[in-house]
Amino acid sequence: MAMQVEVVRSARRRKTVQARLVGGVLQVSMPARISKAEEERWVREMVGRFERRQSAEPIDVAARAEMLAARYSLPQPSSVRWVDNQLWRWASCTPDDRSIRVSSRIAGFPGWVVDGVLVHELAHLVEAGHGPAFWALANRYPKMERVRGFLIAKGGEDDDHDSDDGAFSATPGSSTDPQTRKNDVALEAQPALW
Repeated sequence: MAMQVEVVRSARRRKTVQARLVGGVLQVSMPARISKAEEERWVREMVGRFERRQSAEPIDVAARAEMLAARYSLPQPSSVRWVDNQLWRWASCTPDDRSIRVSSRIAGFPGWVVDGVLVHELAHLVEAGHGPAFWALANRYPKMERVRGFLIAKGGEDDDHDSDDGAFSATPGSSTDPQTRKNDVALEAQPALW
């Protein structure tokens, strides 16, 4: 069954496109000046984001990361959460505050892949780079080689932007990730890191 969508154009809205669920209808708000073709593209994009978010919700990544950290003798993160704004990344880690962000794009991947991505990020809490010491930690996960192959085969996609109120928003033409910090370590969707 197709999701019901309502498009709301606003002359006051200048740059962003936003979507939120209102009474079972995905309401997509956008600038009035956007062309019909851009509207269709943004509606598809926002429906995709909503569907990815829905598939991510049943997976408690924080609990999963806690269990994996204990199982593979890795440090516990301070926080782990799904995000919709990972540009060219499957996940990222900020070792300074021990936070991990996991792209909602992987929510539909097999559980062993999600686990491998989490172990990869947990290993970054000890080793920032991708050198031999890092891989010694990450490879504690027995399926890590399969995870790497799976992610390489999936390749990269354009990514989303996140909003703290549960709505999705993006700026047309924007290609920056607002949560990226210079001390982040990321599991990128580019095969070069694998």
